[in-house]
Amino acid sequence: MFLSLDTSTLTLALALAERTVDGELRIVEQVAYRPPRKQSQLLPGAIGELLRRHHLAVRDLEGIAVGLGPGSFTGLRIGLATAKAIAYAMRIKLAGVSSLAAVALEGTPEALLIPTAIARRGELYIGKTEGAVALGPAMEEYGEQIRSLGAPAQKVSIGPTFPSAASIASLAQFPPAFQANDVFGLEPHYVRASAAEENPAFRAISERVG
Repeated sequence: MFLSLDTSTLTLALALAERTVDGELRIVEQVAYRPPRKQSQLLPGAIGELLRRHHLAVRDLEGIAVGLGPGSFTGLRIGLATAKAIAYAMRIKLAGVSSLAAVALEGTPEALLIPTAIARRGELYIGKTEGAVALGPAMEEYGEQIRSLGAPAQKVSIGPTFPSAASIASLAQFPPAFQANDVFGLEPHYVRASAAEENPAFRAISERVG
C-alpha cells in the first residue's frame, strides 16, 4: 500500500493505492480538500484520517508518490517536505511525479493535450503540443479568456481542475529500495523563480551570500 498526494494547486489531493499481484493499480480511496482550507493545516491530519479509515499507520506504507508541480510555490514546498519527512523517518521509498503529466492522464485519450497550471501574475505553466486541447487547473480561470481570443471552444477543456492523487499514483515509478540520497535529492519543478526571488533586494542578498 502506498500514499500519493499533490499540493501543486490550492486543492489538496490524497489517495491510498496498491499494486495487485498482476501489477494492476488499485485505488483504495482518494479524497480532495478544496480551498479555503489551507494545505499546511490540513495535510498532516488528512493523511492520518485517510490511513485510520483503512486501519493503517504510516509505518504500514511501502512508499509515497508526490506531485512535483509546476504550480504553487508554497503548496509544492508543503507537499514535498511532508513526503520527504515521512519517507525518511519510516525508511520508505519516495517517487516524484510531474503534476502536469497527471493532469494530461485525465484528458481525452484520442487528443493531443496541453496540460496547464496557474503561474500567477497572468502567466500559465503549460506542456506545449501543437494543435492540442488545453486542459487543467488554469483553464478554470483562464479558459473563457482564451476562447475570447479566438481559440476554438473544443480546444479548451475546463477539467480536470487539479491533478488527482489517483493519477499521481498511476504515474509513480518507485526506486527498488529506500535510499536517503533519493529522498534528499528530490526537488519541485518550480520552472521559474518565486516572486521573492525576483525581488532585487533578495537577489542582492543572495549574491553577497553566494
